[in-house]
Amino acid sequence: MQAYHILWADDEIEFLKPHILFLEQKGYQITAVNNGAEAVELCQEQTFDLVFLDENMPGLTGLEALVQIKSLRPQLPVVMITKSEEEHIMEDAIGLKITDYLIKPVNPNQLLLSLKKHLENKRLVSEKTTVNYQQEFRNLAMDINDRLDHKGWAEVYQRLVFWELELEQSQNKGMSEVLETQKSEANSNFSRFIKNQYQEWMGSSKADKPLLSHQILKNWMVPELKPGRPVVFLLMDNMRLDQWKVLSPLFAEIFSVEQEQTYYAMLPTTTSYARNAIFAGLSPAEIARQFPALWVGELDEEGKNLHEESLLQKFLQRNQLSQIKMQYTKIVSQQQGKQLAESIQHVFNYDLSVVVYNFIDMLSHARTDMAMIRELAPDEAAYRSITKSWFEHSPLYEALQKLAGKDVCLILTTDHGTVRVKRPKKILGDRNVNTNLRYKQGKNLSYDEGDVWTVNKPETLQLPKPHLSTAFVFALEDYFFAYPNNYNHYVNMYKDTFQHGGISLEEIIVPWVVMKKKNG
Repeated sequence: MQAYHILWADDEIEFLKPHILFLEQKGYQITAVNNGAEAVELCQEQTFDLVFLDENMPGLTGLEALVQIKSLRPQLPVVMITKSEEEHIMEDAIGLKITDYLIKPVNPNQLLLSLKKHLENKRLVSEKTTVNYQQEFRNLAMDINDRLDHKGWAEVYQRLVFWELELEQSQNKGMSEVLETQKSEANSNFSRFIKNQYQEWMGSSKADKPLLSHQILKNWMVPELKPGRPVVFLLMDNMRLDQWKVLSPLFAEIFSVEQEQTYYAMLPTTTSYARNAIFAGLSPAEIARQFPALWVGELDEEGKNLHEESLLQKFLQRNQLSQIKMQYTKIVSQQQGKQLAESIQHVFNYDLSVVVYNFIDMLSHARTDMAMIRELAPDEAAYRSITKSWFEHSPLYEALQKLAGKDVCLILTTDHGTVRVKRPKKILGDRNVNTNLRYKQGKNLSYDEGDVWTVNKPETLQLPKPHLSTAFVFALEDYFFAYPNNYNHYVNMYKDTFQHGGISLEEIIVPWVVMKKKNG
């Protein structure tokens, strides 16, 4: 164990020698003083790992000493020890950022627990997390190689995300690498599962299939529409399950999380297909067939998601919900986000308020295009961190805080996730081939058949087919398509960036969360 140096200030320090001896026998180095002024002076001259500080000392009181110590060493943990149980003293100490609060008489084990909790917490948690994951590793390995159905894969992915977040806090980076390998194996098997099952899901009405993009509004959103209680449907594009998990504590501070589940994003896992399918309540092929004026093809110059509001209105009409008073807002800039925060109370004038928030999509593309963002988010952990930091300081969080305590149903979801691409795959095509890195649509595509899924009959996946010879090719796992021309430059530009459109756990299995006001 590291030799930690503890400063203990108490005007009755001579009576605490048995406690000091006990802690010294446990390996801690104790410096004892009997007044607050000397404690402050020592903090100025020496470095300590933690301070035990008596609250009621003559001369400079514990609270007064605390203020001075914190001004000198803001990050130094201070444990306040007091005979008083008066609430205002506790509140003052907490307000001054104490680390812990102990009531006299304290016994040696209380002191030892406080030291371990605040000085050895990371090590102890890391060791326990590593042991627990090692025990879970075998179970996960068996499940990943089992014949899982869609529910089984959703559960496995949630477990992988759980351990990814747990091990992120661990000091054992070797275990994180083991998990990354296990997740890679899971993605390989999941890709095979999607290739084997997806076409059947799109072509049959069998009950044993996951809820897909075009089914979530009718099955999960419509039942939440109740007279007198507005529904806010918030779609944060490109939000992966792990990103939701790091944001969820912030949401839980202001809302009660009533439901938390996942659905399967449709292929291709992009805005133009998956998100349009959500708002239309139809597959891409059905949208193109029933509303050709609202479907924008791959080669059209027009934006691919400009008709979401119209598609949603047609969905409401088709489901006898024309009486629903609805507003639709898309946020693509910071200024629009501020306007949303200022006008969020308007949701009480509508039965349904739909908000599409494009930040995460902008971040993922910015990560590709901007060197600074690329440096800030070199891996999944940093990507999650930058997402959380943005949200904490965003107009969106400000807007949601204004709804806290109000009788509102907040539904949070996304259209698809992203995967960090690592392995390039050469592909050749003519000028009409789309530019997405994770799937290609075209007539004359040339590539090696491995590590992709070729769909020569797009109609079997309920995808539009502009030409008789049009095919779709989906990248699997962490592959991305690269053209042979200027190949090395292209690979260096896009390797380790977050992309979407293909087949991976991260892109397809995405969160759906229902939140209500907190009681009390």
